[in-house]
Amino acid sequence: MDQEMVRQEIPTAGSKAPDFTLMAQGGEKVRLSDLRGKKVVLGFHPLAFTRIWTRQMVDLELARDRMEAAGATALGISVDPVPAKKAWAQSIGVSKTPLLADFWPHGAVARAYGVWNEEQGASTRATFIVDEEGIVAWRKDYPPGTVPDIEEILAVLEGL
Repeated sequence: MDQEMVRQEIPTAGSKAPDFTLMAQGGEKVRLSDLRGKKVVLGFHPLAFTRIWTRQMVDLELARDRMEAAGATALGISVDPVPAKKAWAQSIGVSKTPLLADFWPHGAVARAYGVWNEEQGASTRATFIVDEEGIVAWRKDYPPGTVPDIEEILAVLEGL
């Protein structure tokens, strides 16, 4: 992970999205800056293997074709380690949406994006849309127990 990312201010709409490299459930590395030229939906969720988080990631998977039509891709991010991400993805049928492990340094990407919950030791639930140039175009934070509205996310993507 880039040390520069840790020193940046919390990103808001119009600011540069902190770059990161994280491992996905299949063991491949995903670097945000490698996705330039596409819109990227970052779906932060606290932990795997729970009902709300499962619904959020399944919604991203099911909306994949519509996201691609809007020139976007989605990434799920939580502090779970890669083996847990892999088992969870298999158990919920998510095979095309990368589920990234913000495991070590623990929660560093969540901290850089301002969605870290120190008491829980995990991120809060939030969605960011990063535009083709690496700029945060949209951010929404969700209260506990709330599933992000995939239709709202798709409408924002289609409007960019």
